[in-house]
Amino acid sequence: MIYDVAIIGAGVVGGLTARQLSRYKLSVCLIEAGCDVALGATKANSAIVHGGYDPVPGTLKAELNVKGTAMMEKLCEELEVHYKNNGSMVVAFDEEQLEHVKKLYQRGIANGVPGLSVISGDRAREIEPALSKNIAGALLCESSGIVCPYDLTIAAVGNAMDNGADLALGFKVVDIKDNGENYEICSDDGAKIQARYVVNSAGLYSDEVARMLGDEYHITAKKGEYMLLDKSEGGLVKKTIFQTPTKAGKGILVSPTVDGNLLVGPTSEKTDKGDKATTPGGLDTIKEKASMSADNINYRAVITSFTGLRASCDESDDFILEISKHSKRAINAVGIDSPGLSSSPAIAEYIAQLLSDAGLKLEENADFCGRRVNCKHFRTLSEAEKNEMIKKEPSYGRVICRCETVTEGEILEAIRQNPKATTIDGVKRRTRAGMGRCQGGFCMPFVTDIIAKELKIARCQVTKTGGKSRLLFGKTK
Repeated sequence: MIYDVAIIGAGVVGGLTARQLSRYKLSVCLIEAGCDVALGATKANSAIVHGGYDPVPGTLKAELNVKGTAMMEKLCEELEVHYKNNGSMVVAFDEEQLEHVKKLYQRGIANGVPGLSVISGDRAREIEPALSKNIAGALLCESSGIVCPYDLTIAAVGNAMDNGADLALGFKVVDIKDNGENYEICSDDGAKIQARYVVNSAGLYSDEVARMLGDEYHITAKKGEYMLLDKSEGGLVKKTIFQTPTKAGKGILVSPTVDGNLLVGPTSEKTDKGDKATTPGGLDTIKEKASMSADNINYRAVITSFTGLRASCDESDDFILEISKHSKRAINAVGIDSPGLSSSPAIAEYIAQLLSDAGLKLEENADFCGRRVNCKHFRTLSEAEKNEMIKKEPSYGRVICRCETVTEGEILEAIRQNPKATTIDGVKRRTRAGMGRCQGGFCMPFVTDIIAKELKIARCQVTKTGGKSRLLFGKTK
């Protein structure tokens, strides 16, 4: 089969682009090197839907950030993804920083960001009582929000598949050949996919894919370490609290998550593309700087720490979204760092237009359905709804993850619904089994058994993250 479009990289941009293209009468294949979607930068970031006051006016980042943020609430409603318009503050600790905050306000006004105001430190503490007494003032943004990035990606890919798109996992692209009409995309195991058009949304590896198309970019990985606190601490702040940004980035934030935890971080440093280690120094930096913003952060309640990698392009501080200079039926999406998540719905539309400019015919698909019916989280239902669900399917009456009240029925649904969960972490991202206080200490063996039984494989074949990440290697007797 020769697809109309092949999209390389199943992060939030690739997933939403696949969904956008499934609106048209096109055959689409989403290609991913990993064993699941949302395994790169999409998996580990701040989960913030930025208002759009930070990007320089006139840039793609400014245009697509504001547009994407405005699209996000409706998109999440259609895909049944949890989104909160919680708002944010950028806090200043002295007059010099307060002047910078005022410049951000002016920049936001130029970008068309709604709901912006500069407030005093006292007013900031009225809104958020946990804020430090040392805060002199803040930029208040009412239009920003929070979302779960991998929930959004999983739902977007699933919706694209519902509308006919294909997903090729475990397909590491090592070569792309163009005969003038079709591209032949080759994987490291010899598999091949053919397509008339190609979209490069490979994140950290978008420069390597671009070189296969004849284009030259250089991606630098920027490492950000985070700490996640238990839900007992999730109410410390309601809004996302930023510090005044520097050249290194938006700084250490303190923010609630859509699932009720408290997130602090990230650090920012250049690193290798494979470096996802957390470090004592990085975590100490988070503690020191986050405590400047808010009092009484209980670091004894940290349940996990993790690292995310951002794809920063050496050639430009802006998003690079353009038709290839050497392969006129290919689109490069390069350097999609912050605010990539916020901009992703608008980026998907932008890529579709670039494909049209490159010659792809976009004919509306009358059968397209943009709504996604996701598995309902059992813990969110009323008692009557829970009883009704258990009556229809008894597996919803068996709680597997006690920390997050995740049932066997939800885990089975995650394994069965596209894109299917085939690993322990795949189940975790879809259901939150293993994301609670014990971090899978009690439920992981049960999740392993359910995966093995449903996929009809031995327990020692079940992996945590794919590849060789097996938990069991055989019986001792």
